[in-house]
Amino acid sequence: MPSISDRPDSSDRPGSSGHPDSFVDRVLEVVDAIPPGRVMTYGDVAAALGSRAARMVGQVMAFYGSEVPWWRVVRAGGHPPVKHEHLALEHYRAEGTPLLRGAGAAFRIDMRAARLSPVLFEESEPEPEPSGENGRNHPSDR
Repeated sequence: MPSISDRPDSSDRPGSSGHPDSFVDRVLEVVDAIPPGRVMTYGDVAAALGSRAARMVGQVMAFYGSEVPWWRVVRAGGHPPVKHEHLALEHYRAEGTPLLRGAGAAFRIDMRAARLSPVLFEESEPEPEPSGENGRNHPSDR
C-alpha cells in the first residue's frame, strides 16, 4: 500500500474529470463530511453512496485519501488504517475521538460512541432526483 505522501493528487485520478458522479469524488465527499471525533467504516462509506463496494472505498482511500480526513475511515472492528496507526492516533486525540485501549499500545475506536451511521449521513444529504421507472429510485419511495 502506498504511503500517504506517495499518493497522487486529484488531477491524476484515472477517469476523473472532477465530475461529482465519479466514484472517487463521491467517496472523498463523504469522507470529507465526517465530523471531527466521528468515524465511518469503509462499508459505511460505501453504504452512504448506495453501494456495497467497501473494498473499492479502501482503494480510493489508499490512493487519494490524503486530500480528506482519512483517519475518520476505519476498519469494521474500529481499528485505524493499516500502517498509519500512530499518525491516526494523533488525530483521534486532537479531535476527542472515543478510544478503547487494548493490550500494550494497541487501541481501537469506540464504535458505539464514534460511529456515524450511513443512514444518518444520507439524511443530511439532499435526496437525488428520481431516475428509475415511475420516478422511484429509493426503497422509501415505494
